Amino acid sequence: MSDIVPTAPKQPADETENQIKSPDPRPGAPPEYSSSFVPGPPGPAIPLPAGYPGGLPMGYYGPHQPSTFPLYMQTGSICPIQYQPGKYPAPQLSAPVVWMPVPTPIPHCPPGLECLAQLDNIHVLQHFEPLEMITGFETNNRYDIKNNTGQMVYFVTEDTDDYTRNAYRTLRPFVLRVMDCMGREVMTMQRPFRCTCCCFCCPSARQELEVQCPPGVTIGFVAEHWNLCRAVYSLQNEKKEDMMGVLGPCSTYGCGSDSVFEILSLDGVSIIGSITRKWNGVLSAMSDADHFEIHFPLDLDVTMKAMIFGACFLIDFMYFESSPPQHSNIHHD
Repeated sequence: MSDIVPTAPKQPADETENQIKSPDPRPGAPPEYSSSFVPGPPGPAIPLPAGYPGGLPMGYYGPHQPSTFPLYMQTGSICPIQYQPGKYPAPQLSAPVVWMPVPTPIPHCPPGLECLAQLDNIHVLQHFEPLEMITGFETNNRYDIKNNTGQMVYFVTEDTDDYTRNAYRTLRPFVLRVMDCMGREVMTMQRPFRCTCCCFCCPSARQELEVQCPPGVTIGFVAEHWNLCRAVYSLQNEKKEDMMGVLGPCSTYGCGSDSVFEILSLDGVSIIGSITRKWNGVLSAMSDADHFEIHFPLDLDVTMKAMIFGACFLIDFMYFESSPPQHSNIHHD
């Protein structure tokens, strides 16, 4: 009897299994994973409250706002988690473009020039291209045309292939397309290629710009005249008859000052308006993102306003497109 070791009474198998699978008494322990879980049908979608454009409130992450931090949602809640102010960068929202109201059609006015007929001055603002400044690769020029209050009047884009732009630079032939607020092309400007290797006074070496409004209908030309020390142009009608003149300064590369091109009457006595290239400080010296201000009488014929408008772009390409200039276009164009 002394050799018998006392043992604990045996318990049923089901009770032993219950003790092994009893929940962990430690606080916060995760529940047991059950592989026999079968997901049920998805519940109805909860509509987002009004005022959430595109499903997300303004200033939160979205495919069109890659600079913002991704948005996380709480489980069972439709309200987004807002992050601490200043913790993550805010999205760079561009200011909305305000266009000039489109006036009613005006008799005897080419379609698309109604806005120009109601203005006595406009601003031509060329877009700054960092890639062009860093790499030297010439890109298509783009311009914003605005009135005195900052409202957009037109948008101008250059339509030239890469080879032509970079092979011929400032002498390149180009097509400029003037777009209105509806995205319609209301005016087209074309500059043909002119060889500059022949005599300076040869007519085939003089620069010229054709203005069409509407596209395909020529309303006039901007023609260069050879001059020893000044930029001289004539504004012509569709029959190439001189209507006005343009007289530039003796030096178009003045550092720290504006360059003024006067619009003269046909006899050259009266000053009708002006095309002024504004000096923008360091930006003018380091890039070709120019700012022009054009003045003309309010009651001037809208066709002649369009011709003065076109002369501004020929002046820009001939004298201010490359920076710093490699040669004087006055003597070589």
